[in-house]
Amino acid sequence: MLEVKGLNAAYGQAHILFDVALETRAGEVVVLLGRNGAGKSTTLKAAIGLVRPLSGEIRFLGQRIDRLQPFQIARLGLGYVPEDRRIFADLSVAENLEVGRQDKRESAPFWTAERLFELFPNLGRMKDRPGGRMSGGEQQMLTIARTLMGNPLAVLLDEPSEGLSPLIVEQMAGTITELKREGLSVLLSEQNLHFALLVADRAYIIDTGLIRFGGTMAELAANDAVREQYLSV
Repeated sequence: MLEVKGLNAAYGQAHILFDVALETRAGEVVVLLGRNGAGKSTTLKAAIGLVRPLSGEIRFLGQRIDRLQPFQIARLGLGYVPEDRRIFADLSVAENLEVGRQDKRESAPFWTAERLFELFPNLGRMKDRPGGRMSGGEQQMLTIARTLMGNPLAVLLDEPSEGLSPLIVEQMAGTITELKREGLSVLLSEQNLHFALLVADRAYIIDTGLIRFGGTMAELAANDAVREQYLSV
């Protein structure tokens, strides 16, 4: 579904990613784990076209996308939920969803506002509320719902649990599980290992821009040394 090979990226003179390689297969949830500043968000931004790679290849459904613009990548069926949410604060919930609408896509789940209100009941109870008058957790749900209105085949989620209460984190885990059940592929970046263990099939660990581990969640759970070296605070 999504394949990254030999990805190098930088911000100005600061080299951030070094030969990053990972893949997300159809219908699975993959988590990119790491501490703050490890390169997680940069990897996702490169995949969606917000960061231009120095070198390497990024393929979606077999097609190279590393030289495309973000809107072109989105039209191919790759959705992106940014860490900072970027909702339209003056628009209502319903209007925010309408902004994300794309045509029905072959082989992808078809989302309507009504279906999304079933997935996110809180949003259904505040259809007319401006985005700027919602809690952080509600805004995160709205951002995911808006992305789903594009009927993507795969979704990139940048730190979906960050700053949320434990209850909302549990709800978010349920949402990601439901998206997998719908057939979506999900690549998420996370620091919260507990959250990752709830939702993911496989994990990669990135540290100082280098992939340090790749394997199943069971393999990661059994590897105390790797967790201690790269994930402990």
